[in-house]
Amino acid sequence: MVSTELKTKHGTVKLANPVITASGTCGFGRELIEWFDLNVLGGMSVKGTTLSPRDGNASPRIAECHSSLINSVGLQNPGIEAVVARELPWLRENYSGCIITNISGFSIDEYKQCVSKLNGTPTDIVEVNISCPNVHNGGMAFGTVPEAAAEVTRAVRECTDLPVFMKLSPNVTDITAIAKACVEAGADGLCLINTISAMRIDTLRRKPLLANVTGGLSGPAVFPVAVRMVYQVSHAVDVPIIGCGGVSSASDVIEMMMAGASAVEVGSATLTNPCACKEIVEALPEEMKRLRIENIKDIIGIC
Repeated sequence: MVSTELKTKHGTVKLANPVITASGTCGFGRELIEWFDLNVLGGMSVKGTTLSPRDGNASPRIAECHSSLINSVGLQNPGIEAVVARELPWLRENYSGCIITNISGFSIDEYKQCVSKLNGTPTDIVEVNISCPNVHNGGMAFGTVPEAAAEVTRAVRECTDLPVFMKLSPNVTDITAIAKACVEAGADGLCLINTISAMRIDTLRRKPLLANVTGGLSGPAVFPVAVRMVYQVSHAVDVPIIGCGGVSSASDVIEMMMAGASAVEVGSATLTNPCACKEIVEALPEEMKRLRIENIKDIIGIC
C-alpha cells in the first residue's frame, strides 16, 4: 500500500505518488497489467499518438549503448481514432490514476485535430510532443525554435480545456527559451527531457546501426543532462514540471524533484524491467526515511 506521504499535486491533478510511466515505454498499459496492478502508479503517459496510424521506422530501430540505448521507433501507433475508441476506455477501466495522453503531429492542424478528439475522453493531461528526434518533418522541428513551440502551444490550448503539458527537446542551445515561449503561449505545465539525438555505427558492416541513421538516446547516461535542464527550467518559469530522462531508482526520483520536478516519468528502465515503476514506488518510502523526508512535496525545487 502506497503511503500517504507520497501524495503530490501536479498542477490541478492529484497523484497518489510522483511516479509516471514515460510515453512510448509501456504502450497503453496492456503489457504492464500482466506484471502488476496499474493502480500502484501515480500516472501513466501512454504511447505517443498521431492523427493517422503509423507503422514507424524501418528496422533495425534499437541500438544498445553503455548505460543507455538509442531508439528510432518512429512513433508507431494505431492513430488517434483507435486510441480514443479502444485504448483510453480500456485503460480507465483498469486504472484509476492520472492518464496522460501524449500526442504528436506533422503540422499545426494535426496537433489541433488530435487534441480536439481527446475532449470528453478519460484523459487527465494532454502531453504535447514537440521533441521527437526519430521522425522527419515534424515533432522536434516544432520544439527547437521558440516561435514554433509557442505556435503549437497556442493552437492546442485553444482546442481544449484539459491541462496542456508541452514535452520539450534537449536538442537546443537554450531550453529555457523554449520553456518560456510555451508558458507564455498558455501551457499549463512542461515535460522534459525527451531523448537526445544520437547515432551508432556498425564498424563491421561500415554502416549506421539504425536504419534511420540517427535516433534518440535515453537511459541512465542522460540523467545528469535531464536534471540540469529541469533545474534550469524550474528557475525560469512557474508551472509544474514532469522530469524525465534516465530515471531508474527512487533516489533518481528524489533528485529530479529536488531539481524542480513535481512528478517524474520512468522510461527506459521499464524496457529492461517491466516492474521498474512498481519497484521505484515501493522503494520511495524507505529512501525518504533515509534522507529524513517526511512529505514528498516538501522537496520539490529545494535546490
